[in-house]
Amino acid sequence: MKRLFGSTAFLALTLGVVALPAQAQTPKTVTTTVEKKQTTEVKKETAVGGVRGSILFQLDQAKDKLVALAEAIPAEKYAWRPGEGVRSAGEVFNHVSSANFFLPTFWGAKVPAGVDPRTFEKELSGDKAKTIDTLKKSFDNLRAAILAEPEADLSRKIKIFGNDATVRDAMMILASHAHEHLGQSIAYARSNGVVPPWSAKPQAAD
Repeated sequence: MKRLFGSTAFLALTLGVVALPAQAQTPKTVTTTVEKKQTTEVKKETAVGGVRGSILFQLDQAKDKLVALAEAIPAEKYAWRPGEGVRSAGEVFNHVSSANFFLPTFWGAKVPAGVDPRTFEKELSGDKAKTIDTLKKSFDNLRAAILAEPEADLSRKIKIFGNDATVRDAMMILASHAHEHLGQSIAYARSNGVVPPWSAKPQAAD
């Protein structure tokens, strides 16, 4: 298990070589503001309960803030990167989307028909509207995949990048992955003079 939680470092490479299954899933309805979504999701996860509820709560927190940042960063800054060989702002958002669609396949979920996560970073990163739309849909897909897996099956043994793991491990990796790149996106935003929306409101009040 030592290498398991470092396996997300290999995600981009794996997405380039793994054949992905396809199956349509129904997206959920999302609310329009960070505050309303957080309130809605807290109630929803209380209803779900258990480990899945805790993981979904963490994923929803990451989703709300990642989407808010993606909307706040100007389109012309999507190509900005802190250095050569490092993902651009747009590529970071699409990397998260790729993981959200791809990693659930490790526990048997299907990628929706017509979606190829391997192409996101290359094809979508320069398009702000498509990047945001894909990011939202990726979290909707991930939510559906988690809710489709019974709580009793979270200890089911699976393989993740060749490592022994459980379904629960895969879900926790996805939550960790989303928050990892949320932190990266916050740094990118502030480097370009963009204050995270959830921080801008308290500052404005002061």
